[in-house]
Amino acid sequence: MPELPEVEVTRRSFASQIAGAQVLSVTLGKPLRWPLGRAPSSLVGARVQQVRRRGKYLLIDLDRGMLMVHLGMSGSLRFATQLPAALGPHEHFDMQTDRGTLRLHDPRRFGAVIATDGDDDPVARKLLDGLGMEPLDAHHFRWESFRDGLARSRTPIKPLLLGGKLVVGVGNIYASEVLFASRIAPTTPAQAISAIKARRLFQAIRDILALAVERGGTTLRDFSNADGLPGHFQLQAKVYGREGLPCVQCGRPIALLRQGQRSTFYCPHCQKS
Repeated sequence: MPELPEVEVTRRSFASQIAGAQVLSVTLGKPLRWPLGRAPSSLVGARVQQVRRRGKYLLIDLDRGMLMVHLGMSGSLRFATQLPAALGPHEHFDMQTDRGTLRLHDPRRFGAVIATDGDDDPVARKLLDGLGMEPLDAHHFRWESFRDGLARSRTPIKPLLLGGKLVVGVGNIYASEVLFASRIAPTTPAQAISAIKARRLFQAIRDILALAVERGGTTLRDFSNADGLPGHFQLQAKVYGREGLPCVQCGRPIALLRQGQRSTFYCPHCQKS
């Protein structure tokens, strides 16, 4: 699943190219997780103002409304001046502009493109209002709020991070990595984490997500940015996907456990509490 770094990498790979472009046509493929919400022809003539991100949503601001794009489990965007005219079997949204074509490739069809009237649209509010702090925004991701959020929760720390209510974008890959960097067991109740380890976790979230963006995200199966390039953070992973391999710190085997049907990789020796 594309996580925050992959979505941010995608945004950066086409935002400057599409800014100012005028929409010439919109074509839909098979139904996605949620419908577009209006006739594709209603978007023709609109002009792209900017591309933002909130959590795992890409927000494409138009001069009349906003498109919300979610990549789901297997989605990726391409933006190019030359793409095949016909949509492929896994391509379900195509927006041609006078500067290039934006196309969504999503084999599992858990992604979505939703047309809204803007940030205050009820659909946008429903999807965005409950999201947590942005970890890549120093003004939004505040230590005091993070510390207080941990103190209020008895939930094990790994599921809490995945939930996105406290901080957004720490998906399954990066949750395993930040907990290893902080030496925190993934089953530890959030409120039981010491102040020292909580501060370490706060910094690890910022540093590891920023590093992942710098490395172009993580490509395990499907992900590529809007230029078609894969990410390389998987080469930096210390625990994720390394079950049975020696820990880079202590040499003991990395373990795997299931938490809420999600795979968690950790070192039982280094992450004891």
